[in-house]
Amino acid sequence: MSSPSLQALPGFREFFPDACAQRNYLFMHWRDAARTYGFVEYEGPVLEPTELYRRKSGDEIVKQLFHFTDAGGREVAMRPETTPSLARMAAAKHKELRKPIKWFQIGSCFRYERAQKGRGREFYQFNCDILGEPSIAADADLVAMAIDTMCSLGFREGDFVVRLSDRNVWPDFLEKSGIAAENLSAFLQVIDKMEREKPAVTEERLEALGTSRAAVDAFIAGQGADWAPLQALLADLGARGLSGFVKVDLGIVRGLAYYTGTVFEIFDISKGMRAVAGGGRYDQLCQLIGGSDLPACGFAMGDMVIGDFVRETPHAWQQYQEWLATYGKIEAYVILADESRRAEALGVVQDLRKAGIATDYSYLPAKVGKQAQLAEQLGARAALTIGSEFPEVRMKDLTARTESVIAASDAAHAVSALLSSPGIPPLLA
Repeated sequence: MSSPSLQALPGFREFFPDACAQRNYLFMHWRDAARTYGFVEYEGPVLEPTELYRRKSGDEIVKQLFHFTDAGGREVAMRPETTPSLARMAAAKHKELRKPIKWFQIGSCFRYERAQKGRGREFYQFNCDILGEPSIAADADLVAMAIDTMCSLGFREGDFVVRLSDRNVWPDFLEKSGIAAENLSAFLQVIDKMEREKPAVTEERLEALGTSRAAVDAFIAGQGADWAPLQALLADLGARGLSGFVKVDLGIVRGLAYYTGTVFEIFDISKGMRAVAGGGRYDQLCQLIGGSDLPACGFAMGDMVIGDFVRETPHAWQQYQEWLATYGKIEAYVILADESRRAEALGVVQDLRKAGIATDYSYLPAKVGKQAQLAEQLGARAALTIGSEFPEVRMKDLTARTESVIAASDAAHAVSALLSSPGIPPLLA
């Protein structure tokens, strides 16, 4: 009896080459954006003490974690996010580091929750954080970086919007509404869920706190234009020519309690998806986690929602397809026409690879025509045929359909020159 097949666990993805290509495409653009904005890469542990997340988010977070007791008796959890690790690491070393600290990370995170579109139990996340800088200029730079990251992936103005807010506007509303300050956290949780919950549920929860949906909506409509931090943020982004990508929306408060000021989220313009990215200022987290007073702000972008967004936006998907046409392609293929010359062919293959040229060849004897067909299928630009004429080698440009004879010792130089020239296909008769 055959053994039953073993499937991947729910919410965990298998990255076959086509899926891995799209993931690598995202990673490439994420790293390019971070480099352009002067960020350096770091990496935190995937496994952390469960207490790290409890300290940041309370006991409720444990239900969302993959957590267990390890063989040493320690309570540990797979990271659901990277900010707590960053806060600890930065707090431990901040006296030795030049300010502002501008770090980014791309890594896997884990949440024990129901898998659905745009959300899995394992996902990759791009995190960018600026620490040690209290000014609104840091917040603006992060928003600009998020916008530029979206544009680098092929999105345009009108495809997405950055919704800006500041959690500090809401204590004033509570005071004027006669709501006790200690209810701020519960109130912000209601505001955070307004768009996702049924209106009747929101109304009931607001009434229990002593206000109404109408009062909240009126406050949201009238306050953004008067709030100085948001106006400074908008002026900064306007100076960069990015005003068309942003709008003030005080209904954005971010559900996480550690945010202390400006917050933002990026949505597709049709609002058909979850937030593509989000972040804000968290000036007290480094003190809470690592005991160091270090102002900070940051944002995160997950691979699942942005991946869906790329696939569902025609011009962004077209840009990806154009990139994919050159991704992972073999540049040269060595065809062995005379099996007795295999040793010499291997030498040519190695010379090409040493020169950084992506090269392949047939491991087993095969007809020349079959090898040539495979070279075409792999997308090679150059096909080098090694036969009885060796050390002479026939090199064919598979784009221009031209041939030349080169010396084997000159193969790497000749192929490099070919790859640097434009590939012009022959004119049709």
